[in-house]
Amino acid sequence: MATPEFVLQLREHIGHAPLPLVGATAIVFRDEKVLLGKRADNGSWQAIAGIVEPGEEPADAAVRECLEEAGVVVSVDRLALVQRMPRVTHVNGDQVDYMDIVFRCSWVSGEPHPADGELTQVGFYDLADMGEISAEHRRKIALAVAEDDAAHFRGGRAPR
Repeated sequence: MATPEFVLQLREHIGHAPLPLVGATAIVFRDEKVLLGKRADNGSWQAIAGIVEPGEEPADAAVRECLEEAGVVVSVDRLALVQRMPRVTHVNGDQVDYMDIVFRCSWVSGEPHPADGELTQVGFYDLADMGEISAEHRRKIALAVAEDDAAHFRGGRAPR
């Protein structure tokens, strides 16, 4: 995955220390199918996602990532999930705590293709035949399926 320039600049100052970053995930529907891509770096299948740039609205980041990675134009319908992801330690030792903001999106135009090299395959797949998708990504898709559900989140409980 391409690392945004602002992250590279921060890493010059903090090294591999944990860095909190905001990510946007787009669960894109077209008819009864969902947009999925196979990542070039680790081969996993997942929804389109990326890091929110400084000053960027998270929903705009979801739209941008879909165009950059999969060559499709989407519109954001609603917020589906906000969650902290478990700490990630990348191959180079960089540690990241991602805050993932998941949006339900609708396809507007464009045929999916690996547009920027971050994905090796991309397309719309039947919900019943998603294959090698992790439980976490299945959960994101399930929470985005219902058009009128409230957004979900973790935490926020009063201390006991």
